[in-house]
Amino acid sequence: MSIVENRKAFHDYFVEERFEAGLVLSGWEVKAIRAGRAQLKEAYVIVRNGEIFLIGAHISALPEASTHVQPDPVRTRKLLLHAEEIHKLVVKVERAGYALIPLNLHYTGGRIKLEIGLARGKKQHDKREAEKDRDWKREQQQLLRTRNR
Repeated sequence: MSIVENRKAFHDYFVEERFEAGLVLSGWEVKAIRAGRAQLKEAYVIVRNGEIFLIGAHISALPEASTHVQPDPVRTRKLLLHAEEIHKLVVKVERAGYALIPLNLHYTGGRIKLEIGLARGKKQHDKREAEKDRDWKREQQQLLRTRNR
């Protein structure tokens, strides 16, 4: 079940591979995510010292959060992947010019997971082409609906 999706990711990138990663979260962050107070719009994923981190994801603290904890909504969060997956991602990002982008936040077995994508950036003409295709498919669906009536 999806919690938050990064719709802008598919507009700006060609996603070639997907990976599911665990997140290192605090208790207040889990509560806030379950309440739907997470956002991935400006977030990105980086590789640092052989580890993968999520930067820029905004998780707003609930107003009833603990008084002794100073919540930082955009703190850097570590992602948990198998060593082979991390090595594969590091090689692709450094050598092949791919980018790592967060695609969605979802539940798997009661745990919060992040789906990250190995992606190449789209050029402006690619974005226009995708928009034309989307409009044409929408128009086709409308034509089919009117004929079936």
